Amino acid sequence: MKDMPTDPALWAWPATRLAAAIKARALSAREVAQAHIDRVEAVNGQINAIVDFQPEKTLAAADAVDARLARGDEAGCLAGVPVTIKVNVDQTGYATTNGLKAQQALIARSNNPVVESFLAAGAVSLGRTNTPAFSYRWFTNNLLHGATHNPRKKGLTPGGSSGGAGAAVAAGLGAIGHGTDIAGSVRYPAYACGVHGLRPSVGRVAAWNASGPDRTIGGQIMAVSGPLARNVADLRLAFQAMLRPDPCDPWAVPAPFHGPQMPRRAAVCTHPEGAQTAPELVAELHAAADRLREAGWQVEVLDTLPDLASAVPLQLTLWMGDGYDGLLASARAEGDRGALAALEGQAEFVRSLGPDCIAKALTARMAIARDWGLFMARYPVLLLPPSAELPFADNLDLVDEASYRRVWAAQMSMIGLPVTGLPALTLNTGLLADGTPVGVQIVAGKFREDLALKAAEAIEARGKRVSVALP
Repeated sequence: MKDMPTDPALWAWPATRLAAAIKARALSAREVAQAHIDRVEAVNGQINAIVDFQPEKTLAAADAVDARLARGDEAGCLAGVPVTIKVNVDQTGYATTNGLKAQQALIARSNNPVVESFLAAGAVSLGRTNTPAFSYRWFTNNLLHGATHNPRKKGLTPGGSSGGAGAAVAAGLGAIGHGTDIAGSVRYPAYACGVHGLRPSVGRVAAWNASGPDRTIGGQIMAVSGPLARNVADLRLAFQAMLRPDPCDPWAVPAPFHGPQMPRRAAVCTHPEGAQTAPELVAELHAAADRLREAGWQVEVLDTLPDLASAVPLQLTLWMGDGYDGLLASARAEGDRGALAALEGQAEFVRSLGPDCIAKALTARMAIARDWGLFMARYPVLLLPPSAELPFADNLDLVDEASYRRVWAAQMSMIGLPVTGLPALTLNTGLLADGTPVGVQIVAGKFREDLALKAAEAIEARGKRVSVALP
């Protein structure tokens, strides 16, 4: 098939439409790739979302998709769809920097299973997206790649740690972004950048970096990879592509995408654990509940939930209590102010932990996870605020001690939910008059991402439409 003139609007097309057109050969994968390359060259300099951009590799991958289709071979559910990959996972021939000067020469010799899943589904890698140093913060800047800016509104954080992925998707730099999440790193950038992001259940998406040591305990039981996208259908498509088993990840669970039929019943809690939720977010939660009711769901407003506040110190214990001194020494060697602030801000807490803190945290986690599992059996879907506050001003955590504490307090659900092992989805529900994104967080039972997506689709179908940002 001959190359067609580049349609400048192709970068704004959803993944579902792109894949369908490419598989029908109404468009070539090369044409789509070139449109996205042009988009990156036009706007990425303003937001710095993609920090490793090698367009010749992107075009070669697109040509390979076109060749498969020309032979009559199956091209995959993401045939020719441009995706971005976060710089903290291995991708053959690229540096797995994790935002660190110390790792700028760490070139991967193999693909992380997450990357392999995208490529097996026919996706075309557009570039590698930024993260804060060590992927520690809800803000995205580092000494190696610089700062990523929010394309929705100047001065807001793009979120973190998958801030590059969120900014890229919002600005049309790829239809789908890959992110990772241990304490909100998919969900918060999606919220801050006005797109959607899914944190899957632990074990859902196989992942492993051959370039480095295995994760410590906290990472093994709470860190996941998940997709970001501009609409729920694309989020669903990307997630299904990621459900590819791989023996490199011994904790991966080959659970089917669809679970048993459940009643369309949901709960909504606007002030979990007494959080001082921003009025704008309270309004969005009530509006989302109304949209679910319009779609035939039963929705109950709750004032109390199973314990989530106690999950926050458990998260910190499992993350920082396991080799804290080594984490701090690495951050000091890197010299990154944000990474040091994230760690040093919890020094008093970490120093208070006893030698058996990990064992005690794992034991306490069982009760919290059990209570939440029982709750989700009664309410298959739960609506929560994505944060207690509207998206933060960029680098708010570095202003002073009070601001640091304010940020961490607002992120209670972002930090606590991973301890439960449950999936959670942040759904953009619109923009305020000044361009600030707003949204809701949707929680479902373990391995029931299908229910979270189903609820998200019902809310999205009856809500406001948010256009692709034009930086």
